[in-house]
Formats: sequence, structure tokens, C-alpha cells
Amino acid sequence: MSSQDDPQIPLLERQALWRDVERWAGELGFQQVGVTDVDLGVHEDYLQRWLDAGYHGSMDYMARHGSKRARPAELVPETCRVLSLRMNYRVDERAEAVLAAKDKAYISRYTLGRDYHKLMRKRLAQLAQRIEERAGGGRYRAFVDSAPVLERAIAEQAGLGWIAKNTMLINQDAGSWFFLGEIYTDLPLPPTGAQKSKHCGTCTACLDICPTDAFVGPFQLDARRCISYLTIEHHGSIDPQLRPLMGNRVFGCDDCQLVCPWNKFAQPSDEADFQPRHGLDDSALADLFMWDEATFLARTEGSAIRRIGFERWLRNLAVGLGNGPASAAAISALRSRLDYPSELVREHVQWALDRLLA
Repeated sequence: MSSQDDPQIPLLERQALWRDVERWAGELGFQQVGVTDVDLGVHEDYLQRWLDAGYHGSMDYMARHGSKRARPAELVPETCRVLSLRMNYRVDERAEAVLAAKDKAYISRYTLGRDYHKLMRKRLAQLAQRIEERAGGGRYRAFVDSAPVLERAIAEQAGLGWIAKNTMLINQDAGSWFFLGEIYTDLPLPPTGAQKSKHCGTCTACLDICPTDAFVGPFQLDARRCISYLTIEHHGSIDPQLRPLMGNRVFGCDDCQLVCPWNKFAQPSDEADFQPRHGLDDSALADLFMWDEATFLARTEGSAIRRIGFERWLRNLAVGLGNGPASAAAISALRSRLDYPSELVREHVQWALDRLLA
């Protein structure tokens, strides 16, 4: 299959194929699909400035792949189009109530169910197979957070929404509670057209609500202060100055989505795998802190939470307990880990106890 715009398939046939692609995507549980070419030049410049400022913190992989992240054809040779797809994951209406209950553990809503990576990658592979059979060939590679891909830039250029002031992708009909996935291909499908403009207006609700002031300005996030980074990507000790600002957020943070006016249009997901498991949508910090490692592994099996490991799970929960009420349950739970083998855990446990006993 040619990777240039001199396709073997006539334009009318490609347009008919695209209508089939949209139908198949819907049948596979995706809410929208778009297609873009591979010129991400503006976004490549933005990424380089972000890296140069050091906003990626210890996420060295963000810079490790050079230009591949912004140049799809360097990642997958002969790629001339990228299909971008979104899948809703909103399943919980109690997020604000859990966040307000300081003895509860707030876990980012995207990770309450099974890990979305496997589900979406399987569906994308099924879609790619249908396209290949219908088109009579071509090359296809599916990605879901599994390679150096500028997924939000691709989605914006494919017309799925706009990259907002909180750096999330927002769709005017669906808000931002959705996952993104991509299919790289050498099949020259007609691009669906980029999002023409951003619709944040003068609103700064997401910037103002951020607990740790991680936004250095509109469209600019310093990951080093972001709670999602601190609780998931960061491996070491959490800055003591940031710990009190984290509240009860122990895995990720959704504040900038919860406050976004566009999310009044967010649609709930009917995917069974995205439904909350093991009560993680509404659990007490002290109860989770008392899990042993075997329980942690059992109850996070198939979940994105498991990627941080038990040590960082305890680290994060200790911070949450230290920011909560000085209850007998919280103090007892923390004291039970004072001699824990990990120095990282002991440090955060002592910090939390010092706050509660002060």
C-alpha cells in the first residue's frame, strides 16, 4: 500500500470505506473516530519547549525517543495517516463527595475498573483487521499509551476536540472523561479535519482549582507539582511542602476535570470493565493502608493502580492519612507501619503521625 497521497483506492471508495470505519468503531464501543495526516509540527515545537523547561520531571521517557513522538512515520515507517478514537469511561457520580470526605481515599476515576489499555488495544486491533480486510491490505499499528505518541495532538488534529487550558482534550459534546487510542496506517484515508478553535474562552476554573498550583499558565502544566505525577510517576520522597496540598488524593487527581463546565455534557460509560471494583470508589484511607501486599496484588489485579507497586501505594496513603482527621483508626494504622522495611514508607508514616499528633 502506498504511503503517499497517490492511493491505489479511488477517492469515492475511500470515502465509502470511511463510513464503514465509523460504523465499525461504534460497534466496538468507541464514541468517535477521526483521522489526521502526520504533520504535527506545531505540537512538536510545544513539546520541545515543555521538555526544555524541565516540566516533565523524572519522566525521562518523554525525551528519550527524540522526534518519534511527534513524527509518526519515524515510529512506524510509511505511516501517512493516524486514526484517533475515544471511548467514554465516566462511571461514578460520587467523585466530589469522596473528595470532600477527608477520611476516604480519592482514586482517579479512570482507574477504578480494569486497566483500559488491554480492552482498547484489543478493540483497536479488531478495527484494524476489519479495515485491512475491506481495503485489501495496508499496514496498521494500534497504540494505547504504549509508545511515544502525541495522542492529544493527534486527536485535536483529527477533530475529536481541543487541547484545553488544563492540557486535557475536551470534546464539546462529551467533556473530557474519555480514553484515547490510535491506529497508525499507510492507508491514505481522507482526513476528517482539525478542531478549528479552542472553546475555553475566559474560563480559568481548572487553573484556579489545582490543589498544588501545577499550572504555570494556560495550556502549561508543570508535572513536577501535579498530583497525578507525584502519586503515579514519581518514585521517591514527595516534597514535604506539597504533601499537605495533596489532601486525600492517593492515586491521580481529577480536580481540573471535575470543575470543567464542559463536563456537564459527559456521557456515562456502559463498559462493564470500567465499573468500580473492590469498593475503590469509596474506601476509607485507614482500611486501604492496612492491606498487606498480597491483598494489594489481588485487589489491583488487572488495574492500572498496580503499576505503582505496594511501596508507593503505602507512601501515598500515608500522605492521605496525614491530611485527614486524627481518628483512632488513622493513628493506629500509621503506627502499625512505623517499622515497615521501606525507608520511603517509614518517612511518610512519621510525617503523617507528626501532623495528626501535633
